[in-house]
Amino acid sequence: MPTSNKTTPSSIVRAAVVQTAPFLFDTPKSLQKLADLAADAARQGAELVVFPEAFVGGYPKGHDFGVSVGIRSPEGRDEFRRLFESAVEVPGPATELIGSVARDHSIHLVVGVVERDGGTLYCTALIFGPDGLLLGKHRKLMPTAMERVIWGSGDGSTIPVAATPLGKIGSVICWENYMPLLRTAMYAKGIELYCAITVDDRETWIPTIRHIALEGRCFVLSACQFLQRSDLPVNYPTERLPVSQETLIRGGSCIVGPLGQVLAGPKYGEECVLVAELDRAELVRAKFDFDVVGHYSRPDVFRLEVNEQPMKSVVFTEPKT
Repeated sequence: MPTSNKTTPSSIVRAAVVQTAPFLFDTPKSLQKLADLAADAARQGAELVVFPEAFVGGYPKGHDFGVSVGIRSPEGRDEFRRLFESAVEVPGPATELIGSVARDHSIHLVVGVVERDGGTLYCTALIFGPDGLLLGKHRKLMPTAMERVIWGSGDGSTIPVAATPLGKIGSVICWENYMPLLRTAMYAKGIELYCAITVDDRETWIPTIRHIALEGRCFVLSACQFLQRSDLPVNYPTERLPVSQETLIRGGSCIVGPLGQVLAGPKYGEECVLVAELDRAELVRAKFDFDVVGHYSRPDVFRLEVNEQPMKSVVFTEPKT
């Protein structure tokens, strides 16, 4: 019986990355913008839609929160309060709304949020299914540089890869993508749709994304913010931002295939929704000659252990009877 090498329609996934700015310190407006842009992507046939790092809650570019070594200012504490009030609880009303957006358009959603838990904020990525259910939550393991002042660190209990009809979806946030052991853990979980949400708009980001696609033999969807000075709220501190700089985060969103081929983008200098068709058959073709946690690994020489237990500062145990 003759065979065909044509790809069946079911093996094609249509995916979108959204490049845009939130409304800083105005979470209801950011959620409405998310709903509008997700609808736009869905109209273009997207089944998976990826939003940037800290889209809900906001990335406070250039803000120092009044901190220097050994000093915290009262004004900085109040600015942190402002950021804290813009953050969202998971689960909570904001996640219910995002879930309803996914359900209304029958799409998978990956969204960067600033999560509030107790008195701590986390840079978090959320994965929603087309039924509106929260499929996974990832807290950034290591905030970068000044981010450590405002965000706590995640642990191994929140590095999920969600099995979906589109493929296995996971998310790694911004400079976490430079952590080779985290990447290896994601590859070992079989990630196929690797969502690299970010605010890194440098030229070096694109080769990073292409390297990850080649290394993991997976599709990489990178959504970056696009932020202009005019997007900043009134009274936002701009002393650390160059006076002549209107564009503060220029974008660079892109979609890359498992052999490192750029399928969409990178796009700079404007808000946009980038859409690409992902041929799932390419995942197997790419692993023919390289599977970093399979036939191209050397477990007799190198081995990674991942602690997925939640690390709590206080653990209550029931008294023994």
